[in-house]
Amino acid sequence: QVQLIESGGGLVQAGGSLRLSCAASGRTFSRNTMGWFRQFPGKEREFVASINWSGGNTGYSDSVKGRFTISRDNDKNMLYLQMNSLRPEDTAVYYCAADRNYSGTVVYMRSSYEYWGQGTQVTVSS
Repeated sequence: QVQLIESGGGLVQAGGSLRLSCAASGRTFSRNTMGWFRQFPGKEREFVASINWSGGNTGYSDSVKGRFTISRDNDKNMLYLQMNSLRPEDTAVYYCAADRNYSGTVVYMRSSYEYWGQGTQVTVSS
């Protein structure tokens, strides 16, 4: 059974940092582009960051660029999102995802991702 399990969410004050982790099991995703998305209450899930299989290419939404960093450890089948300078508007449920293709590029479209975690809540207080 393929699973993606996020951890590391929680409550933090504005300006603080959190590091999200995503553990993959059931198969390896070392050749898949991976990504992070987030969802605000009553809104569609939106793209946050993506990383290609090697980690050599990354992409970010404008709202997090310069504050968040996506990385991966293929040996451990892990994906990470380092979030710095957090703002109250970053409060959301964060999801990790694995793209269905071996494209070698970053992927921004939610529909391209086949595997999803259950999400982890991030709350930033002002």
